[in-house]
Amino acid sequence: MNKKYIVDLSEVQLSDLELVGGKNASLGEMIQNLGKLGIDIPGGFALTVKAYWEFINFNKLDKKIRSLIKKMKKDDLISLRRTGLEIRQIIRNGEWPEDLREEIKERYHLLSQEYEQEITDVAVRSSATAEDLPDASFAGQQETYLNVRGSEQILTSIRNCFASLFTDRAISYRDNFGFDHFDVGLSVCVQK
Repeated sequence: MNKKYIVDLSEVQLSDLELVGGKNASLGEMIQNLGKLGIDIPGGFALTVKAYWEFINFNKLDKKIRSLIKKMKKDDLISLRRTGLEIRQIIRNGEWPEDLREEIKERYHLLSQEYEQEITDVAVRSSATAEDLPDASFAGQQETYLNVRGSEQILTSIRNCFASLFTDRAISYRDNFGFDHFDVGLSVCVQK
């Protein structure tokens, strides 16, 4: 996949972990395998990790985030909270690259049509690329938003998912286990 920012959930599988994270890869497997057995799994699409990095790079956030983390005082809860809050805020305030924003809106419109609705309700769920490793587990550290309706709410929820990669808990966990904050990418699922 060259520069593919969005993939249909029915197209992903466990071999796509680095592209869509564990949660989305598992959803894709369920849709493909359980659908054959007559079990209806709601459809949707996933923003790939490439979309996350495009958003970060477009807003020139990598240097800002690294600088804030570098200034953070180790083992200082107040410093951790301030740093986390500031990082999450700059991500939430980030602008969407025009092509990515339009692609998300178009995919949401198509998903709504699939369910014969003008605007359908969806879950917007984070899926990190490093959720369960042999020596660490990042599962449950990022956000999920339920009953999201409309393009603008979806764009906001996705930004909030991106920001949740830098919760105080997630920052502290990566620091304590020696993980670079930019070794973990984030995919986001938009699912009926």
